[in-house]
Amino acid sequence: MTKRAVVLVSGGLDSATTLAIAKSQGFSCYALSFNYGQRHRCELEAAVKVVKRMGVVEHKILPLDLAGITGSALTDKSIAIPRQPTVGIPVTYVPARNTVFLSLALGWAEVLGAFEIFIGVNAVDYSGYPDCRPEFIAAFEKTANLATKLGVEQHAFKIQTPLIDLTKADIIKQGIQLGVDYSLTISCYDPDDEGKACSVCDSCRLRAEGFKVAGIKDPTRYQ
Repeated sequence: MTKRAVVLVSGGLDSATTLAIAKSQGFSCYALSFNYGQRHRCELEAAVKVVKRMGVVEHKILPLDLAGITGSALTDKSIAIPRQPTVGIPVTYVPARNTVFLSLALGWAEVLGAFEIFIGVNAVDYSGYPDCRPEFIAAFEKTANLATKLGVEQHAFKIQTPLIDLTKADIIKQGIQLGVDYSLTISCYDPDDEGKACSVCDSCRLRAEGFKVAGIKDPTRYQ
């Protein structure tokens, strides 16, 4: 029987690696991306390139209006993207984003009969987001099996987080082994109109340091 999985694909380094891992484990992958009002929408173009290169059964890009509730520098251009390392939960945190994303992924997974949902959250090299922690993932998985027909009948849904305990360098090394082309990805919070990364936001710094520590040339196009 074919194993199906829904994989959240943002267009960034982590989600591309997560997709490669899911495919390496023999899953037929259904990629899900979101146009949620993010200021860095070039990541959606990257997501299309990533899934096209890797191959998936289907790729959906769902429209959302998370910008309608504001509260984040990623959805509100009046809030500046930090140019220096931040302490605590940064202004780039999007309220309840992963909760919303996983809920929609769960709905599609139930329709598909896909009992695995892959998400590239990371609790080591991350920017302080509360919805990237193992505690959140465990709580959501429990909710998924309480709130759905398939979950109640079979108690089968699993939220897979293969990157949760890896450093950025380890993620990159694993992705290279699996053939991920990181030149197709973008991680920047504030790229220019040509999709070139700013090099100074939290995400850019974590990405650049990851390539440096991994000893692998950084293919990112910087401004």
